[in-house]
Amino acid sequence: MSPVPPSEAAYDALRLRQWSRGAARSAGIARRDLLRLVAAASAAAPLAPLLAPATAHAAAAAPGIVKPLPPEVFTVRGTNAETNFAALRGTGLLTPADRFFVRNHTVTPRIDATDWRLAVWGDGLAGPAVEFTYDELRALPSVTRTAFVECAGNARSYYTTQQSQQVSGTAWTLGAIGTARWRGVRLADVLRRAGLTRRAVDILPRGLDDEVVSDGIVLGRVRRPLPVAKALDDVLLAYEMNGEPLPPDHGHPVRLIVPSWVGIANIKWLGDIEVSTRPLLSPWNTGLYRLFGPGYPAEGSAPLTRQTLKSAFEVAPGAEFPAGRHQVLTGRSWSGGAPVRSVEVSTDGGTRWHRARLHDVPRAGSWVRWSAPWVPRTPGPAVLLARATDRSGRTQPAVAAPNTQGYLFDAVVRHEVRVV
Repeated sequence: MSPVPPSEAAYDALRLRQWSRGAARSAGIARRDLLRLVAAASAAAPLAPLLAPATAHAAAAAPGIVKPLPPEVFTVRGTNAETNFAALRGTGLLTPADRFFVRNHTVTPRIDATDWRLAVWGDGLAGPAVEFTYDELRALPSVTRTAFVECAGNARSYYTTQQSQQVSGTAWTLGAIGTARWRGVRLADVLRRAGLTRRAVDILPRGLDDEVVSDGIVLGRVRRPLPVAKALDDVLLAYEMNGEPLPPDHGHPVRLIVPSWVGIANIKWLGDIEVSTRPLLSPWNTGLYRLFGPGYPAEGSAPLTRQTLKSAFEVAPGAEFPAGRHQVLTGRSWSGGAPVRSVEVSTDGGTRWHRARLHDVPRAGSWVRWSAPWVPRTPGPAVLLARATDRSGRTQPAVAAPNTQGYLFDAVVRHEVRVV
């Protein structure tokens, strides 16, 4: 078994230094192309226009997504589908698969589990490559974890709409997240069965979706390295979601679940895992999924790992509330750093704050549902605010630190409604 390496922060700092001096190996792409990606990432570009309500409700499908996308539940954004947060009201702690957001780099592949194989290979193993069939994987001891999966760019549009900052990427609001109960096999068990050695430092899971092409550069299939320490900790090779086999859009037959980490680490449609004795680089931890801009090195920050702190109302934007009538506002808060400790709500744009009632026991890697009473008094526009504090003591700020690609927005979101 590999020894436990230093903390995530120390690992990130080490990888940043290795990337800067060219000491890490580029896996499946030329280093010159990685450098081109970094150069492109350092310059912000305008977001794709946010869909107007009429356009959003007319959208009923996205290229390459298999499941139905009813407009009252989803807003289609290119090859992706964002969950409208109001559609989560009353769904319970777990997000049903038919309401779970979809993040696709290309299109959803249709894979027959009976033909599927997982290859584990690389110089970090004691012997040759090892293959697992779907049935062999399911025959291993299983574990179940409740965890959210959230795109690193979730809430990206608020950099522009709230902070007037130009960023690039998909214009998510707050719906690029879902929480599910995942069942599968611990990645640690699979790696040990495959012959993991003490010399291994990185593993590289790779998906079976189509190769990604960006600005004329063939990036290859989606893949992103994980440190061995994380791989041996809480990572899951999941084959069930909320008690059912994974749906195609969510990784059938097997996907990675990396609790609390940014969504790109949770590779869908897993096909192979390289185990390496050298640090590994891919487009998804160099030009993509790093922080660029003022205050960051020219080569970007260390690769993104843990998600940040957020809150969202289960209320449609622009919703109307009758004056003088008692209301119960509901929402959800989550953090990748520590369980949520408390949530405060303001119904007057931030002048006064009141503690919300939590409806779930706060747990690492999951969200909590909350509610707060409100009797709106004065007709006209109103701004609802929700801010969470987690057990590390961190509270959502008023302003998020900018970066060119709009990752990890954590500021309090201004939710505009109307009293009639």
